[in-house]
Order: sequence, then structure tokens, then C-alpha cells
Amino acid sequence: MPRRARITKREIVSDPKHGSVLLTKFINYVMRKGKRSTAEGILYNAIDILAEKTGQDGLAVLKQGVNNVKPNLEVKSRRVGGATYQVPIEVKPERRTALALRWIISFAKARPEHTMDERIAAELLAASRNEGASVKKRDDTHRMAEANRAFAHYRF
Repeated sequence: MPRRARITKREIVSDPKHGSVLLTKFINYVMRKGKRSTAEGILYNAIDILAEKTGQDGLAVLKQGVNNVKPNLEVKSRRVGGATYQVPIEVKPERRTALALRWIISFAKARPEHTMDERIAAELLAASRNEGASVKKRDDTHRMAEANRAFAHYRF
């Protein structure tokens, strides 16, 4: 982090097929070793699977799933007088999206389906219905923040 200058955020270009910035971020999170076309193929297939299973627009189901996984509160460790407290803080909007995408991908990897596009589609479908492991992770994060609400005055 520079001492004086502010860090400028890079503009993320919306994806060419659906025109969604969220989908571009998702592609960037799925991408490994610069293989963008592979990541795009995985997510486009996942959107097609979602559209086929739900009968709705696949991109709308994706947005709904990501919104259901976004956390509002999280805990951060704060050392005060030799003791470490878990202090609940509000999550900034950009970090909410980043955490949601990260959780969806990590729990999709652990799913039993055969291909990654099927796994991501299944996890997003479960998330859009407020079910699944990624939604459970969000609920656990909220529960932890709620349990440590007494330490909120240590917020920094």
C-alpha cells in the first residue's frame, strides 16, 4: 500500500455474451493459469444448465444465488490488552461480492457432480433457493458476528 497516493480501482469490463460485470468477476475467480476461454466455457455452460433446470433466465438465477450468499457482517480479530476479541464489523459491498463468489466456487469444488459447470450450476441453484453449503457459510458468519456483538465497541 502506498503511503501517499490512493490506489485506483481498475474498471472491470462487462462480459461479451451477457453484458454482466458480475459474470466477468465470476469468470476471473474461476480462471486458473490465465485460461480465460476455459473459465468462460464453464460458466456459460453453468448458466445454460441453470436456465434448463429452472425454466428462468440463467443469469437471473446466478444473480439471485450470489445475492443470497453475500454476508452483511463478519468478525475480525482485534487485540486489546493481551486478549484477542472477535469484533463484528460490517462488510463493504465489494468484499461482500468477493466473499460470495469465493465461497460458491470453493463449495462447488467439493460437490459430487462430474464436471465443474454442473457443480457450479448445482451450487448456484441451491444458493438461489437459500440452501446449500455456501448459504450455510454465510449463516455461520452472521451467527459468529451476532454471538460476539458484545465486543462491537472495540470496532476500529
